[in-house]
Amino acid sequence: MAENDIRNIGLFGHAGSGKTTIADGLLYLAGANTRFGKVNEQTSVFDTEPEEQEKVCSLNLGLASFKHKNVLINIIDTPGYADFIGEAISGIEAVDCAVIVVDAVGGIEVGTERLLNEITKKSIPVVFFINKLNKENTDFQKTLSAVAEAYKKSVVALTIPIGEASKLSGVVDVINGKAYETKGKEIPVPDEMKDAIQKYRDKFIEAAADLDEALMNKYIEGEKVELAECLEPVKEGVTSGKVALCLTGDAMELIGVSNLLDTAIDFVPTPQMLSDIQVAGKSIKREDASPFLGYVFKTVVEPHLGEVCYTRILSGKVKSGDVVDNTTKSSEEKINQIFLIKGREKTEIDELNTGMIVGLVKLKNTNTGDTLTKGVEVTLPPIVFPTPSISMAIVPKEKGDEEKISTGLTRLHDEDPTFAFAFDPEIKQLIISGIGELHLDIILARLKRKYNVSVDLVKPRMKYRETFTKKTSAQGKYKKQTGGHGQYGDCWLKVEPLERGTGFEFVDEIVGGAIPSRYIPSVEKGVKEGLEHGFLAGYPLTDIRVIVYDGSYHPVDSSDIAFKIAASMSLKANAEKGGVVLLEPIEEVEVFVPESFMGDVIGDLNSRRGKIMGMEGEGKIQKIKALVPMGEMYKYSTSLRSMTQGRGFFNVKFSHYEEVPRDVSQKIVDEAKKSKE
Repeated sequence: MAENDIRNIGLFGHAGSGKTTIADGLLYLAGANTRFGKVNEQTSVFDTEPEEQEKVCSLNLGLASFKHKNVLINIIDTPGYADFIGEAISGIEAVDCAVIVVDAVGGIEVGTERLLNEITKKSIPVVFFINKLNKENTDFQKTLSAVAEAYKKSVVALTIPIGEASKLSGVVDVINGKAYETKGKEIPVPDEMKDAIQKYRDKFIEAAADLDEALMNKYIEGEKVELAECLEPVKEGVTSGKVALCLTGDAMELIGVSNLLDTAIDFVPTPQMLSDIQVAGKSIKREDASPFLGYVFKTVVEPHLGEVCYTRILSGKVKSGDVVDNTTKSSEEKINQIFLIKGREKTEIDELNTGMIVGLVKLKNTNTGDTLTKGVEVTLPPIVFPTPSISMAIVPKEKGDEEKISTGLTRLHDEDPTFAFAFDPEIKQLIISGIGELHLDIILARLKRKYNVSVDLVKPRMKYRETFTKKTSAQGKYKKQTGGHGQYGDCWLKVEPLERGTGFEFVDEIVGGAIPSRYIPSVEKGVKEGLEHGFLAGYPLTDIRVIVYDGSYHPVDSSDIAFKIAASMSLKANAEKGGVVLLEPIEEVEVFVPESFMGDVIGDLNSRRGKIMGMEGEGKIQKIKALVPMGEMYKYSTSLRSMTQGRGFFNVKFSHYEEVPRDVSQKIVDEAKKSKE
């Protein structure tokens, strides 16, 4: 494979914009698939999992490698749903050019803008595709302007529509002046389009002049600038991220898709055109002669193959049988089978070259985000995935399934790092965490299908805390006579409230040996055990200072256990007059929504006892910051999706503990008492 004969393209955009349909169309038009696969007919090359076919949408990153005009094209198809943002972020790590698919009806939506921000942060070249122009109420020029506004840089149209809405019949290529209908079949250019073609050609020339000083001088001096002179400057502008190209059409009708295929070959940069890799003070050229450097951007577990590591070859070459270093894990890996992947179809190859995207199998200790090298000791940064936003508890439906559940969840986490799980010893529940309810539903569907384990989802127990609101002091005296040696311990404790988040402090203020020093650790132990069981509703006590300042002992009957019990009794006596209150965890919530949904979202947050802390605009997206009790955020992602027609997303992180309002507190206390009965 010649080094410059590879193109790595990713399709990104809001859910439902038509990314997978475009990907399937590209394969079909390139002759890499004998039929045009369709998501709604369950024939897509990319949406192959039962959950995807049931939901009729992409839930996983999909990969297809195929040849067209002697060029190896690797297409990464990514989901648009916010719950599966991790798959798109993995895809961003694999591509040399991002095709941003925009629904002509919806325009630049929240999911599109979010991904565009991630892509521009990584300085990845961009091509836009305005899709679904055959729908009613579409306006190509208006959508093109919105695209340019969102990208904040020059956006140049390469194709323009012939007709719009139900009258869309094809597209015109601005550069060659030819018109194409469905499946890329050439048709005559309508006479009425000649002015529009010239208008967009002029814009292409202007964009090239902005990128090239010699062309700019010709342009300013009124000399004629030929289109042919502009192609290379625009291609370089795309590569450097100074300009983005825009195509249009309708993927379902296969209008404009063949033009995207040609653009991939003519304008999308080869891996070698991208800047050198800078890591650990080293500069590595993207060429076969460089040391081998591979990056695992996605892990898939397949029934017969086990873990398949989707790997992008950034530089160098390596053969099957070679040993490479996993510098992330400080271990060696032998390269066994290497596959080019096209959906479910796999073709084994023997050698890897710069720019390729392949599946590696039978690697012993390699996962998503790992660096593979040979001849150079560097480690690329890990992929930064969003942290989970919601958590649920799971309970096995069958006893004895715990080990199978743990194995299954571990493998599902390897495939999807935005999913996490852990047993929480405080609440004694197995907690799974993800980006949203749909995300967790899909995880559990896979757990059932792949590992034959069924579980029930239940609401996690809340980690409430208790604390004192008053300074108190009280005695705890334990005296027991049972014949022979008795038990005797006597201590006086003072309890003082501390600032929220301080935790627990123990202070020894005993003077004059009122309690011998050897018993002080037992007093502290008794206090700590008492803290764990709380006073109001059995939740741990926190944010208090406990001072042991007086007491008495018996030279024969005193013991560690006696002082431990006495301390526990004293803490309880203090709690009875310390104005103990319940504390609840408060989360810092950031909600991202289009402006039109602001009122509903703020009203909903207020109804959840949230405090709105501020609002700020990020493009067309509004970010609402709020502090909301964790207990009120249960199933929030479902509510947000419903309120915003799937166009909102949110992030949460723990902030602090805060006193629970009296009416809410009483309900929690009553429930806690009832559960103990």
